[in-house]
Amino acid sequence: MPSDLAPPLPIVAGVAGDPLLRAQRLERLRALDQRLTVAAHLPAPPRAAPPLDPLGRAADLARALGGTVVEGAGGPLVVVTESVRVPLDLPALAGLPLDIDPSRPLVLLDTETTGLGTAAGTVAFLVGVGRWAGASLEVRQLWLPDHAAEPALLDAIEALLPPAACLVTYNGRTFDWPLLVARYRLHRRAPPPLGAHLDLLTVARQLWRHRLTDARLVSVEAGVAHLRRHEDLPGALVPERFFAYLRDGSVRPLLAIGHHNREDVVTLGRLLQVLTQELAAGEARRMAHPGDVAALARLLRRRGRRDEAARCYEDALAACERPDAPRAVDAGAVALEHARLLARLGRREEARAIWQALTHRGGEVALHAWLALAKDREHHLRDPAGALAAAGEAERLLARRRAMGLFTADLERDLPGRLRRLRRRSAERQARAMPSRTSSVRSTSSTVL
Repeated sequence: MPSDLAPPLPIVAGVAGDPLLRAQRLERLRALDQRLTVAAHLPAPPRAAPPLDPLGRAADLARALGGTVVEGAGGPLVVVTESVRVPLDLPALAGLPLDIDPSRPLVLLDTETTGLGTAAGTVAFLVGVGRWAGASLEVRQLWLPDHAAEPALLDAIEALLPPAACLVTYNGRTFDWPLLVARYRLHRRAPPPLGAHLDLLTVARQLWRHRLTDARLVSVEAGVAHLRRHEDLPGALVPERFFAYLRDGSVRPLLAIGHHNREDVVTLGRLLQVLTQELAAGEARRMAHPGDVAALARLLRRRGRRDEAARCYEDALAACERPDAPRAVDAGAVALEHARLLARLGRREEARAIWQALTHRGGEVALHAWLALAKDREHHLRDPAGALAAAGEAERLLARRRAMGLFTADLERDLPGRLRRLRRRSAERQARAMPSRTSSVRSTSSTVL
């Protein structure tokens, strides 16, 4: 019905009622018409080149990197192989307290990824794998031409990891291997089983931390293996270069990534070589960095290999006596650790001789040596007077250091209570001895009378 219809809108004066606005609108329309006419006569844009098929992309990548294309069930893969001479003494490696069994195949592994996480969005597009063949380290780099070929990459990794192999990585226990395990599980596959996993980042922190500014692999190889890289690609630039390759197919930026990955794998082998050449044998240890040898002794001690640790401490002290030994290593502190271990092994006479010699060195070492003698005399020799004399020497040195503004927190807490206890025990012992001396004097007097 007409009454149900909405009321008409009011007429608002606009373009139709304003000649100036109408003229401006017509002028804009004429300009737009000219632009459309010019655009109609422009040549058509060139058609984008059709994307390469996966095999063609892999062939271009292999040609640029000097590798070969391996076609697998999961797609094409590019493999680059290089051999580097890195002789390794496997029996010597077996004597070190490392989480590794050299009787099993050693496999070095390093990855280059699209990010720093281990979630499903991060992919390893380059995996470097190193295995020994005699005195040479054969490095195989497995390149992923495209994400679709990842099953072929996982197949190749599994083929290069023999059953129960010993994997050697750098920070691989928390990054590289968990990432690969996640990729296997994402493809509903079980990861290859490992016999052992040696993460050299842990070894670097245990043995070489005392003389390195940080624990980055390039810092460790420069400070320990004495190798320096030139024009190395920073790791932060690796993902962007691979993404650029996926966008435009440019292979040249990937060359630096390949060099970086190959150097990482070779460095793993050279660090194992340093371990066997400098820290595996007694004579070699005496010529090695004394701080490294002392750190190895601590590691042996923590692993329960105390007799070996004691011999290693002896090698560390011998290394400290070399004329060219670094002065940054405190031989007195190493000797204190050695004496403490000897005491736990029941070789207390040797430990006492070391403590007694260290009391003549002065400083904090002498302070700890006097305290160790006080503990030994109190608890093992049952000599409270001797223990009190040693603790008194420690108190004298502690007061001197305190006057110089030097404080030793653990001794400041321990020594006062120890002195009070020793003085009380010494007084009690003297009191018990007094009646016997008195009765002896009385019996002597009666005999004389």
